[in-house]
Amino acid sequence: MGEWPTRAVTEFRGRALPEPGELAGYAALIARYDLVLPLPVQTAAIAARHHPVSTPDWLMLTPRHRPEATLAAQLTLALRYEGVDLQVLSKLFDQVASSDIEAIVRATPTGAFARRLWFLYEWLTGGQLDLLDPGKVRLVPVLDTDQQYALAVAEPSPRHKVLNNLPGTAAFCPLVRKTAELIAYGDKALGEQARDAMGRVRPDLMARAAAFILLSDSKSSFAIEGERPTGQRAARWGQAIAQAGARPLDLAELDRLQEVVIGDARFVRLGLRDEGGFVGVHDRDSNIPLPDHVSARPDDLRSLIDGVAAFAERAARGGMDPVVAAASLAFGFVYIHPYVDGNGRLHRWLIHHALARAAYSPPGLVFPVSAAILRQIDRYKAVLESYSAQLLPFIDWRATDTGNVEVLNDTAAFYRYFDATAHAAFLYACVEQTIEQDLPQEVWFLQAFDRFSQDVQQIVDMPTGEVELLRKFLDQAGGQLSERARGREFEALTEGEVERIEALYARAFDKGPG
Repeated sequence: MGEWPTRAVTEFRGRALPEPGELAGYAALIARYDLVLPLPVQTAAIAARHHPVSTPDWLMLTPRHRPEATLAAQLTLALRYEGVDLQVLSKLFDQVASSDIEAIVRATPTGAFARRLWFLYEWLTGGQLDLLDPGKVRLVPVLDTDQQYALAVAEPSPRHKVLNNLPGTAAFCPLVRKTAELIAYGDKALGEQARDAMGRVRPDLMARAAAFILLSDSKSSFAIEGERPTGQRAARWGQAIAQAGARPLDLAELDRLQEVVIGDARFVRLGLRDEGGFVGVHDRDSNIPLPDHVSARPDDLRSLIDGVAAFAERAARGGMDPVVAAASLAFGFVYIHPYVDGNGRLHRWLIHHALARAAYSPPGLVFPVSAAILRQIDRYKAVLESYSAQLLPFIDWRATDTGNVEVLNDTAAFYRYFDATAHAAFLYACVEQTIEQDLPQEVWFLQAFDRFSQDVQQIVDMPTGEVELLRKFLDQAGGQLSERARGREFEALTEGEVERIEALYARAFDKGPG
């Protein structure tokens, strides 16, 4: 444990400041108590001048914001300007004595900051401080909704006189900052846009579009993992996606889904891991693991998954932004990596679960999020690694004789509490793409195909399957029927019929959606 940092620095733990500044808030707490954890996405510092410029990494505050070199002052600044960081607070509360927190609360027992701190200490530690009822005061929310996404329907905590609007429990509660980008996405009301647009489509057409989109999303989810499933396996997983949100989440449901996604379980252990796990490769000569990501310890899995399930239900019942909740839930799950195999597909299934549970997607329709992810696979990997890469240096592990990893330090808080802001922005971009591109494209295609099929039938009596094959050949050759197709599959068509069909294809498909 060191002294309070009171001198200006130009870098902190490898993160360069945009200008010299004194560490403040969470950064000061991390330095003073030598907390071992990844730095928050943005940390605070006090600049020497009165008009400093902040960056995505640093919140540069003016000299008039300089706090005293005390635990109370630094915590006050952190909560006021940086929001709640559960990972830092959980590590901090392991270091400071409960009497230190009691003294801070007793100094201003009716203050909003003191009551929030009191609640967070007991919520994170499970302990109880020796404090008296603060009396009649107005309840204040734990999360400032101008800073971070929270439940719209909060639970009062009579003991602390606060409103618990945290989206999860102490077992699992990622948080998301309200950035300009995310606020803009929320203002678009994409879910309402989708319901309005799909409500104007004929029910029979909508049913066909939904069936195709479901299968496409299933195949895309396998493709992200580098797999090409059989039609039956893809259809079976598509059915599981269609049922997402139908019932509350729990471990038994996730175990069932893992069995569905694996299919043949003869060579894969089902159920929660009973050993370490990592994502990466092995050294070719020594077989030593070379991890890009180390998963949660097996001893922590049950608690973490119970937390994931509780988060899913609290977020849906409490009216949290559905896309933000889905990102926190799904990416949190994949960082935990609770199974030997199937984690990636279950992670994307959880997106569908959260959106359906919140009635965000139109009834009977899933957003083809996996297809959008597949198109942006590099950005998807970058978002996954944005936290994994930061986390890796703080995990103590050793290689096992079987080429696996054994984690040697307590890492549970790293998976319970992390900043999911970048993950929420990525998922919102995917949802926007599915609503503005994928859904209209599929509806347009079915409408165009119906027109084409009906017009072809006026020329020649042809089964729908043959019309679809005809369309594929025309599509592959830019609207012209190839010599091969004319000489084999469609040799019965006359030259005049082929010309008329090519014209029908151009009329039906050339303009595109919209």
